[in-house]
Amino acid sequence: MKNISLSNLLAGLLALAFSLPLVAQQADLQYFRPWNKKGINVFEPSKTAEQPEFKGMSVRIGGSFTQDYQNLTHSNKAVYAPSSATNKLNKNYLYGYIKAEDTTSARLAGFNLAMANLNLDFQVDDGIRVCLENYMSARHHNEFWVKGGYIQIDKLPMFGNPQWFTDLVRVKIGHFQPNFGDQQFRRSDGGNALFNPFAENFIIDAFTTEIGGEVYLFPAKNIMLMGGMSSGFINGNIIKPADAINSNGVVPTKRTPSIFAKVAYDNNVNEDLRVRVSASVYHNSNSQRNTLFAGDRTGSHYFGIMEPATIGGLPISIGTSPSNPATQAGPNFTSGRFDPGVANRVTAIVINPFIKYKGAEVFGSLDFIKGSVYADVSDGEWMKRSWTQVAVEGLYRFLPNEQAYIGARYNTVTGEARGLGDVTIERSAVSAGWFPTQNLLLKLEYVNQNYKNFPTTDYRYGGNFKGMMVEAVIGL
Repeated sequence: MKNISLSNLLAGLLALAFSLPLVAQQADLQYFRPWNKKGINVFEPSKTAEQPEFKGMSVRIGGSFTQDYQNLTHSNKAVYAPSSATNKLNKNYLYGYIKAEDTTSARLAGFNLAMANLNLDFQVDDGIRVCLENYMSARHHNEFWVKGGYIQIDKLPMFGNPQWFTDLVRVKIGHFQPNFGDQQFRRSDGGNALFNPFAENFIIDAFTTEIGGEVYLFPAKNIMLMGGMSSGFINGNIIKPADAINSNGVVPTKRTPSIFAKVAYDNNVNEDLRVRVSASVYHNSNSQRNTLFAGDRTGSHYFGIMEPATIGGLPISIGTSPSNPATQAGPNFTSGRFDPGVANRVTAIVINPFIKYKGAEVFGSLDFIKGSVYADVSDGEWMKRSWTQVAVEGLYRFLPNEQAYIGARYNTVTGEARGLGDVTIERSAVSAGWFPTQNLLLKLEYVNQNYKNFPTTDYRYGGNFKGMMVEAVIGL
């Protein structure tokens, strides 16, 4: 969504400030996932849990803040390749290289840009809640930026609160993140990094916001069904694309809606054991620009890692778009991640098991992705490329109220990268965290990531990065 001018932001903050005496204490909202430690391992808000009584419209003002320190080293084994016929600079140098000392590796250490989110939640009526999420500072957009907003309806007070709707149905409408997979409930989102036990998200990071709606059914105890439809775009678009075949010669450019669905089984078997498994599917047959795997407006928490030093001979930006594209390339803000390149057609399926026994928990993700860009044409046919992602996390939470944890993650992706052939990326990470309070988290992580089967002329050939991350998080 669009960024907001400073004057509008200040006016809004002043209005909120004058309203603070009315909401001196944070309001208890219905069918709501808390932004602090209480929200960990909360997926879709419960439909059966006891809800606070509605006592009139209330406003909750919250925020999330994250500060990282990194000490990471990246390297590659790519052969020399000139930037262009007229520019002999090696395009396979990595970001931060010092040519006179070492052309194959660089150490990137220091404090990263602090990220901050502003979350506004409104209980507008009994069982009706509105959420407005904002990015105040992020690597990709360090100006104020509206992530999205939505209305969630769990009751129908205007029709006398029919019990069948209260018990069985939920409707969500707006510009929001589609409910695809369970990793979205654990990933870092700018300053909101308290739910993630590690410093970063998966290598293939499923995240976007789209305009649409979702309908939830809770037909039996522990069962949830969801179906949704969205515009298939990260923002609004009213211009009709041409009906003619596009320049790649096979199909026209279209704006087809995305269709997605999810089923989940979530059971607290007893006071010690919880079992959950979900399966999600997302499909778009022809989109001018779908961003299911390229929609993050905040950026990776690994700054500059495995990024080329230059693109087209120009030094890169590792954050926002360059102020002068003639002197700088980028932005390169997804360091350590990989975009499967399925922006014009995509079908994705993800299965997520989750088991928690006392303080021990295991979370997994198995992703199957097929899709294309318009240029994936061979012998007059629009071809599909495939990707598979596997991730497993194991954690043990201990101390009273699970105040601390230790954990390990393994994440691997394999697939056909356009123009590069079949490649593999593997990441291992171990972490530890401590919650001094419900709103504060301190993390320590060691990460090691390897790039395999990339061409010798690609900057990721023989690529590796490893090192330490320290992250401090506030969730209000």
